[in-house]
Amino acid sequence: MSTVLLLIASNIFMTFAWYGHLKYGHGWPLWKAVLVAWGIALAEYCLAVPANRLGYTHFTGFQLKVIQEAVTLVVFIVFAITFLKEKMAWNYLASFAFLLIAVFFAFAFKTEVHT
Repeated sequence: MSTVLLLIASNIFMTFAWYGHLKYGHGWPLWKAVLVAWGIALAEYCLAVPANRLGYTHFTGFQLKVIQEAVTLVVFIVFAITFLKEKMAWNYLASFAFLLIAVFFAFAFKTEVHT
């Protein structure tokens, strides 16, 4: 569970690093947006690296990546709706449903975990 919580926290930072400037940074020169994003991304790395190290004792590398992608999408949906004020459309929901099916297949069958 700590792996998932760390990945959620890291993805919140990364989402703001990648997309936060879309709302408030239009007047910034590109170099400033990149430097601010790098600063935010440092916090993301400080959470993501331990999350993956802890998780690798319970999950495979493939499973960790699938978890990370699913978390990224959930965090981004909340971000896009609340921060960017974008509307959720049926096709986005359909694409998310297919990704949840991918998560099911990544975890539904027994795989050997490296220790």
